[in-house]
Amino acid sequence: MIHNFNAGPSILPKEVFEEAAKAILNFRDTGLSILEIGHRTPLFQSVMDETIALAKELMKLDNDHEVLFLHGGATTQFFQVPMNLLNENQTAAYLDCGVWGSKAIKEARLFGNVDVVASSKDKNYTYIPKEYKIPPDATFFHYTTNNTIEGTEMFSIPETNIPLVADMSSDILSHEMDFNRFALIYAGAQKNIGAAGVNMVVLRKDILGKVNRKLPGMMDYRQHIEAGSMLNTPPVFAIYVCLLTLRWLKARGGVAAIETINKAKADLLYKTLDEKAGFEPTVAKEDRSRMNVVFLIKDAELEKKFLAACKEQQMVGVKGHRSVGGFRVSLYNALPLESVQALATLINQL
Repeated sequence: MIHNFNAGPSILPKEVFEEAAKAILNFRDTGLSILEIGHRTPLFQSVMDETIALAKELMKLDNDHEVLFLHGGATTQFFQVPMNLLNENQTAAYLDCGVWGSKAIKEARLFGNVDVVASSKDKNYTYIPKEYKIPPDATFFHYTTNNTIEGTEMFSIPETNIPLVADMSSDILSHEMDFNRFALIYAGAQKNIGAAGVNMVVLRKDILGKVNRKLPGMMDYRQHIEAGSMLNTPPVFAIYVCLLTLRWLKARGGVAAIETINKAKADLLYKTLDEKAGFEPTVAKEDRSRMNVVFLIKDAELEKKFLAACKEQQMVGVKGHRSVGGFRVSLYNALPLESVQALATLINQL
């Protein structure tokens, strides 16, 4: 058995692979592949409709929110969000808690003013700032809910009356939360909700149409809403994989059920790391991510033994991000508890 701890593209449920593989050869007994059907046919329209409906159901979204499936990944949203929401003479508030947040800040400054209300850069992003004030006159407040590279996660929604915007790429649908409190959510699919190549955007319609600039059609959320995520040819296969993954999540009991499993996985691994000499989690305990567990092994010999043991037991994806080094174990929705138990056993045996 291969234990896949990759940070993204990452593990998907076996059932999803099996159904997706069938669809590549023969989609719904049509004799056609999912890769070659027309995106404006009733056949694919049913895929899009069900995928959007499942996302709304699992997130318990109200009627004011729309769900889009777009090209470009979360990185495109770093500039598409301020392009649609921020005028040049306005200010948006941002929280800087990691590499992706800092990249979003850089892009936002191309379109208006940015107030960085707090940053954890002073300690290499190993904690989430707690005491900060969100300006009540800011156009919106942007933050990253889970920092994939640094291994920190925010477990509560900031209190503010201004529109909330969140990058949820690495913890979307991993635990229950009130998604209706957000004006805009974006998430690359390749960690918890599908395959690389599509980005899910959830937005409240009343925040749109307020900027003075002219928007290219492909960058205008309103046009994507009007076209039902088919302003151009959508990433058909990636959206189909999202559908299968969301079906899998619903069948498992939904977000509440997967949260229980995710908590058990994270609790077991952090307990193992805390108790094992030589293994050092880098993140403040109260901010430890349930999705991405980051740690160091400072003893070179122990590090070699750990890597050799992981290779021998087919545990892949444990190396840390190139920018921070160390190790990172990702525990996304599709990763079974058995994989974490196997890793914990390996660590204890070293």
